[in-house]
Amino acid sequence: MEVIGLGTEIVECLRIGRMIEQHAELFLLRVYTDAEIRFCQSRKRAIEHFAARWAAKEAVLKALGRPWRRGVELTEVEIDQKSGNNPEVRLRGTTAEVVETLGLVRIMLSMSHCRAYATATAIVMRV
Repeated sequence: MEVIGLGTEIVECLRIGRMIEQHAELFLLRVYTDAEIRFCQSRKRAIEHFAARWAAKEAVLKALGRPWRRGVELTEVEIDQKSGNNPEVRLRGTTAEVVETLGLVRIMLSMSHCRAYATATAIVMRV
């Protein structure tokens, strides 16, 4: 396997909490998929989970060589984490199209969070 990209991101949980507080549903729907919103809202410390997913989306986009900017929808990167399992990345839209041009790739993702910070690292490999 050949590593073709590495991305990492750290975000303050308080920052994401403020965005949710100020912009509520508008922010959530612009950044997260319905499944991600349901998952995070079902957790004890939802803000930490939202922040971890924000960091994960940013890390994946950086690893793909297309950091977040206008025209890139954060909902095109979905983080799915079944209880106790490693997170899986699902791509849609133009982000999925970019990955198709890279050939068959595998995205490995690690996320972590505490009350203050959430972090994620993504590695994109050609299989």
